[in-house]
Amino acid sequence: MINLYSDTQTQPTEGMRRAIATADVADEQRGADPTTNRLQGRVAELLGHEAALFLPSGTMCNQISLRLHARPGGDELILDRTAHPIIAEAGGPAWNAGLMIHALDGDRGVFSADQLRAAVRPASRYFPRSRVVSVEQTTNMGGGRVWPLEAVRAVLAAARAHDLRTHLDGARLMNAVVASGVSAAEYAGAFDTAWIDFTKGLGAPVGAVLCASRELIDEAWRWKQQMGGAFRQSGIVAAGCLYALDHHVERLAEDHENARVLAQGLAELGCEVVAPDTNIVIFAPPGGVGESMAETAAGGFVEAMERRGVELSGTPDGRVRAVTHLDADRSAVEDALRAARDVLLA
Repeated sequence: MINLYSDTQTQPTEGMRRAIATADVADEQRGADPTTNRLQGRVAELLGHEAALFLPSGTMCNQISLRLHARPGGDELILDRTAHPIIAEAGGPAWNAGLMIHALDGDRGVFSADQLRAAVRPASRYFPRSRVVSVEQTTNMGGGRVWPLEAVRAVLAAARAHDLRTHLDGARLMNAVVASGVSAAEYAGAFDTAWIDFTKGLGAPVGAVLCASRELIDEAWRWKQQMGGAFRQSGIVAAGCLYALDHHVERLAEDHENARVLAQGLAELGCEVVAPDTNIVIFAPPGGVGESMAETAAGGFVEAMERRGVELSGTPDGRVRAVTHLDADRSAVEDALRAARDVLLA
């Protein structure tokens, strides 16, 4: 199979497997695992924060961060309506942090400072209290769009002016760094909480790292424990993340180029394609978009492609998503385009 379902589908490389097999380990809950400690220190410096915490998943990074920022009594989270905490975290902001959702209609996942300012509630006992704003970098359902640094800074300035807490969902932050040339610290350093995921384009099997102040990371440890996300000898998986930082960051440019090739080929076949900034290609095949994948040309296209050995995924609005990664090279992309040609031009 050619797996373009997601960049989460990658297998550890042989070099990564060797690093995992030879990792120095000890009890992470006692702060004794040397490999995990090295990873946490390295990512904190990379993102421009004081401290960091290794967690099993990016979803847990989001959920713990929102819990850190929320207060009892009707706080509200402001974010784009396509953002991961809304579409893929099982209602977690409400359950884990007691947060109401204020969803913004951004441009491919990127909202403006003006939109944020308009969303902030007036102080009143009748309204929820605007509390935290979240930015997703890159935007998943926006087709891997990179938030421009100027837009990030404008949103942060508006948030500070309204005394909002700020959170960066950095699931694909390093894709944004490679595509833009802007450092991770420039993107992430001014947020109250920020994180990066290692199981997507970076190709590790497990793990994400949350960054914040030492005070917030101390509190995050409590929620990590409560949610059951504490490890023992976590260096086994942290070693894969360190290997990814050493070997898999610069090569993200290959995924971006492969996504551009895929997008161009799909457009030539008559698909309506969102031009990718990074490694995510979202498109609608000829035939239009309906209310559900089962009722759309997209749904039939995904099924037909799977029969031809190409795995894709659907989007909530009835389009198709293809994601390039280190296990899908240029030849795989070319094979996928040949399969798409067979489906669409049969």
